[in-house]
Amino acid sequence: MGSQKLMNYGSETAAPHGVMRLKRIYAQHIKRSLPLYIMFFPIIIYYTIFRYIPISGLIIAFKDYRILDGILGSQWVGFENFKLLFSNPYCLKVIYNTVFLRLVGIIVGFPVPIILAILINEIKKKWFKSSVQTLIYLPYFLSWVIVAGMIVTIFGQGNGSILNHYIKMLTGNTVPFLNTPHSWIMIFVGSGIWKEAGFNAILFLSALTAIDPALYESAALDGAGKLKQIWHVTLPGITSTIIVVLILALGRVMQMGFDQIYMLQNAAVNDVADVIVTYIFRVGIQQGNYSLTSAMSLLESLIGFLFIFTSNKIAGKFGESLW
Repeated sequence: MGSQKLMNYGSETAAPHGVMRLKRIYAQHIKRSLPLYIMFFPIIIYYTIFRYIPISGLIIAFKDYRILDGILGSQWVGFENFKLLFSNPYCLKVIYNTVFLRLVGIIVGFPVPIILAILINEIKKKWFKSSVQTLIYLPYFLSWVIVAGMIVTIFGQGNGSILNHYIKMLTGNTVPFLNTPHSWIMIFVGSGIWKEAGFNAILFLSALTAIDPALYESAALDGAGKLKQIWHVTLPGITSTIIVVLILALGRVMQMGFDQIYMLQNAAVNDVADVIVTYIFRVGIQQGNYSLTSAMSLLESLIGFLFIFTSNKIAGKFGESLW
């Protein structure tokens, strides 16, 4: 009986000591990580103000929004705006253009930063490696206004066009690269790859540094050349990074960069170049049809979510899902 009381007393005294110890560990963790929390705080504010609070404005998609009546005072119309979208062939064309251009960009452009990262990783001379990295990263920091000006200078049909200047000297005619849908699509996709691929290669270069060099040595001892080492060691070593980046890219399949498409499009290629962001800008902001474009924006988000959810499910089959 006495030993039982002693055990109960010991457990009662041990519990407060355990709680105090956990509190001290938690306080030390907070103190040690405080600079990181302070650095993360502006990010929380940014996403709260510019990402989460605006979600409440999606109610406009279900209303006949009028500025004078306000969001709450405007008439509720339910799914009428969505019916207008699906009954309008041009709206469906705009959605198709967005998905088509983004998927072409992903299919053609996604392997480019991977190849760049592998090639850069194989460079042994540090000065040459640094020079190549600088050259391929540089386009990312250029504004699309500058890039569009360069594209017009190279592919335009006017007197200042570099490419057409030599084509005219050889054939006597000029080629309307920026006024023909097929060539415009190639220039649009190619310019996006040229501008973004160098920066995206950073992700894969970081993943390559995590691969154990002993694996390459073992592969070399087994008689594997460079190509076989890349295929059997390098690519499997960055597979998880490739899948994560691909899932995120598919999640943005409905998000077209406004600057690029707006600066490069023209009336001659409007049939393939008019996408959701330009439609929202023209119909929503310029014409003031906020309800219809809000419905379009909500539909864009839902399709993007469907893409990322489906791609994540497929990646889960290979054990590489995000959640």
